[in-house]
Amino acid sequence: MSDILEIINTRDPHETEFVQAVVEVLDSVKPVLDQNPHYRQAAVLERIVEPERIVTFRVPWTDDQGNVNVNRGFCVKMNSAIGPYKTALRFHPSVNQSILKFLAFEQVFKNALTTMPLGGGAGGSDFDPKGKSDDEMMRFCQSFMRELYLLIGVNTDIVAGDIGVGSREIGYLFGMYKKLSNEFAGALTGKGLNWGGSLVRAQAAGYGCVYFAAEMMATRNMTFEGQVCLVSGSGNVAQHTAEKLIELGAKVVTLSDSAGYIYDPEGIDKTKLAFVKRLKNFRRGRIEEYVDNYPGAIFTQVDLSHHRSNPLWTHRASCAFPCATQNEINEEDAYALINNNVKLVCEGANMPCTPEASAIFLRKPILYAPGKAANAGGVAVSGLEMVQNSQRLKWLAEEVDERLRIIMKGIHATCLEAAEAYGTPGNYLNGANIAGFTKVVDAMIDQGVV
Repeated sequence: MSDILEIINTRDPHETEFVQAVVEVLDSVKPVLDQNPHYRQAAVLERIVEPERIVTFRVPWTDDQGNVNVNRGFCVKMNSAIGPYKTALRFHPSVNQSILKFLAFEQVFKNALTTMPLGGGAGGSDFDPKGKSDDEMMRFCQSFMRELYLLIGVNTDIVAGDIGVGSREIGYLFGMYKKLSNEFAGALTGKGLNWGGSLVRAQAAGYGCVYFAAEMMATRNMTFEGQVCLVSGSGNVAQHTAEKLIELGAKVVTLSDSAGYIYDPEGIDKTKLAFVKRLKNFRRGRIEEYVDNYPGAIFTQVDLSHHRSNPLWTHRASCAFPCATQNEINEEDAYALINNNVKLVCEGANMPCTPEASAIFLRKPILYAPGKAANAGGVAVSGLEMVQNSQRLKWLAEEVDERLRIIMKGIHATCLEAAEAYGTPGNYLNGANIAGFTKVVDAMIDQGVV
């Protein structure tokens, strides 16, 4: 294992997020390699950590004042052993090659867990959507797609949204893709319902996260009824995680954005959540406006660049759902949750816990689910959207939701079985990594050294 990490650190010494993601998987799959020496002989580790292809490109666009701006675009095609790449697009100033390689690496194993025949990739730009007008977003998305369309397709790479890429952005991207490719094809998922989208796609990542958590709770004869839950973020995943928790009888007391978080001791009900959806999805406002409408809540400003920990995680609760971004829970946050007797931590975001935080959760007798398993609902329903596009059909919401529930139940069972088979029963992190890894590397070996 150490030789692989030495190669990665020598080759890409500044890619800390990518190295973190690789180390997590390598720690889990060591017993798999020990029991299957042919994996080492086939150099699957050396191959799986190296992207099949990385493309960077210039994205020039004009703002509303007529100024020309230039951003950098990326497309990381990590692994296509079990199917065409399924790429998540992120628009955020923090985007760089390391972050997209980590996202693509996680996506490989997440997609494998869904049972869908999909590989893994990631793409995006260091463009900041915050404060941009609709026209500016359209011009940027159209410029971005002028390069991206050369790299994607129904049987090549299917694109969906991540942070900063919502329904508005998918619409602009798809419109330009359709114009450039001269075809109406399902090369993007998360589309609008009137033009090829699937019911429940918007809700899928959040709902799926809660379905997975409910399966975990059931192993200890618990339900969400009456449980106090902390949710971070206020985007798509956080909104629908909160929505499903409320539906199941839980009391959600927090939501956040990059400026801080709100704590509502009375609980965020359906009416309050509907306000948050209007605020974030249409007005594109800040979460602190919540307290103007609901003065019983408290807004706390948090600048994580100057805080060692996030006070959101210090509130007493039974369950925690980090749904914002990578590495949002550190060692101090983890101890705060443990000291407040948290029973479950279920990752809605991609790698939201630092290695130190994950290690703490794994040492304690709590339920802890990694994002590559718990937030696989989004890509699962993207796969279902692709099926509907191929069949020229649209399924009822109830059918899609039931298929999502079955998929998440299956992922939960797969994680437990893999963890048990390799000597770490109940360890969802190991189970998810092992199950995803073995499926992908078996396909790689079958297809030869390519």
